[in-house]
Amino acid sequence: MNLTNSLTSFLGSATIEASNVDPTVNLPVAASGVFSFMWLLLALPVLGSALLLLLGKRADKWGPIFAVLMVCGAFVVGLFLYFAMLAESANDRPVNLHMWDWILVGNFEAPIGMQLDQLSMVFVLLITGVGGLIHIYSLGYMKDDPDKRKFFGYLNLFIAAMLLLVTADSYLLLYVGWEGVGLASYLLVGFWQYKPAAAVAAKKAFVMNRVGDVGLSIAIMLMFVTFGSVTFTGVFDAAPGASESTMTWIGFALLLAACGKSAQLPLQAWLLDAMEGPTPVSALIHAATMVTAGVYLIVRSGPIFDAAPAARDAVMVVGAATLIFGAIIGAAKDGIKDVLAGSTMSQVGYMILAAGLGPVGYVFAIFHLLTHGMFKANLFLGAGSIMHSMHDQLNMRRFGALRKVMFFTFLTFSSGWLAIMGVPPFSAFYSKDKIIEASFSVNFWGGLAALVGAGITSFYMTRLWTMTFTGKARWTEDNQHPHESPKVMLFPMAVLGLASLAAGFLLAGAIETWLAPVTGFEEGHLPISSLAMESISLTFVLVGGAIAYLQYRRGVPITPPQHVSALTVAARDELYGDAFNEAVFMRPGQWLTRSLVFVDSKAIDGIVNGTSAAVGGLSGRLRRIQTGFARSYALSMLAGAVLLIVALILVRM
Repeated sequence: MNLTNSLTSFLGSATIEASNVDPTVNLPVAASGVFSFMWLLLALPVLGSALLLLLGKRADKWGPIFAVLMVCGAFVVGLFLYFAMLAESANDRPVNLHMWDWILVGNFEAPIGMQLDQLSMVFVLLITGVGGLIHIYSLGYMKDDPDKRKFFGYLNLFIAAMLLLVTADSYLLLYVGWEGVGLASYLLVGFWQYKPAAAVAAKKAFVMNRVGDVGLSIAIMLMFVTFGSVTFTGVFDAAPGASESTMTWIGFALLLAACGKSAQLPLQAWLLDAMEGPTPVSALIHAATMVTAGVYLIVRSGPIFDAAPAARDAVMVVGAATLIFGAIIGAAKDGIKDVLAGSTMSQVGYMILAAGLGPVGYVFAIFHLLTHGMFKANLFLGAGSIMHSMHDQLNMRRFGALRKVMFFTFLTFSSGWLAIMGVPPFSAFYSKDKIIEASFSVNFWGGLAALVGAGITSFYMTRLWTMTFTGKARWTEDNQHPHESPKVMLFPMAVLGLASLAAGFLLAGAIETWLAPVTGFEEGHLPISSLAMESISLTFVLVGGAIAYLQYRRGVPITPPQHVSALTVAARDELYGDAFNEAVFMRPGQWLTRSLVFVDSKAIDGIVNGTSAAVGGLSGRLRRIQTGFARSYALSMLAGAVLLIVALILVRM
């Protein structure tokens, strides 16, 4: 028996079949051999996390390196799977690996299986590729942290959960990965839990994500009741025959889940506080993994949203509103990671907006997700490099002139800066401009929001770049000695800097061909030429960048000005997102809780305690007549007899 068959037997009679063809048709031998190792994508990071967390301090010396090798190994497996998939025709590329029967109740089946198609393959390569670079970067960033072994264990756990989420073949198994990502993010955001702000941020992220998770739970239950299945194949095949109202409710429930995980309105407030985690965590969560999970959920559920136009329109509205909301916040913040957090909220808003356009936008949502995963990870790692050399200083008003002492960081960060703005030929020029074009072809207001968002993006990113790298130095030599980061941190930044430059150009055109068999694709019809639309978009970008550069090129005061516009005040306070949640949810929730406690303690407990007190008091008084003297009992019997006789006489009268 060869190695492939041995491993297949070990997995419990795992079977491999093409998803979109007759299951009796076997895959080519070479492809079948590669795809039988699909489970290694999950096994490697799970093994790394288990060893680092279970062995404790015994893994301190070699644990971080082992964690890096596990993620890089998963990336290598992903590359082999990609090339094997590339060798197949478009319709034969999706592959299912059935591993175990998980739940068998009557006619209901919920297997544990992996689904690898063009959509999930994109995420596999992004998660393991960018995740591997972030792991390598963390070797330098977390070098002196006493708990770095635990940190790398959590990173591996996060990668494993995210891979399960995107390779699951059912909504129920996706939910397991969804919750695993939530747990790992809680552990990573609150990794420095000795800092009260980090502990609070972790709890806030955990609670707000649980609100979104209720939506996914409801959606899965509605699928089970409606279709009798929660597998992707079972749900999507039956979706066209279901009522529009049912599909709308399922769509809205999935949108709520996506809002929680992807920090979209109204569940966006956790994202900015999540910056309290180590910077590699910010790069991992806010670039290529957790916040993009909601985009994956909506695009994967395309057949549901296509059957529920109202829910799909709601997706578009949420994305358009959030991209403006996050951009305005980013334009007013002084903390470098806070600006990037607002930017992440905004850029994911672009993806959600594109997903709300249906087949016209699904491909471009994933396209921008890919380029964003690269240039935003680049920007976060660049911010971490600056913080690493500036003793964790976050305030950009304390930076300035860093290009002179951190030239390599300046170069890689500049690549990410030009990429996120969409300056040709950098990556977002190809991905974000496609979203703007697709939006205008479907809905004018959605397109206008995307266009205005591009101008604001250029403003806040140029503001960040100018305040950080140009002008006069505003840091003090007494407390800070800026210097370039170690090579182990610079290598991932260099790779991501190149990706920020070339990814959009390399993927343009090819991404539509790759994803169309899974997501579907329709050409939008612009009222003007594509070249004219690109020119208008680039004009917004250049104007926004020019305004920021002219305003901040001569530096800024270290102390923020007190007299600013009402919009700036609101943006610095995150457009009162926390105040809104406190007024609408927290305070009423506290009032409801206190009311229920009062009812419980005074009414319910009062009745129970009062009854028991009455019985106890009565029994105590009755107990006094139990004296043990015969004469007392005889007297009681005589009194009872007399009372009985009197009663009989009164009745006969």
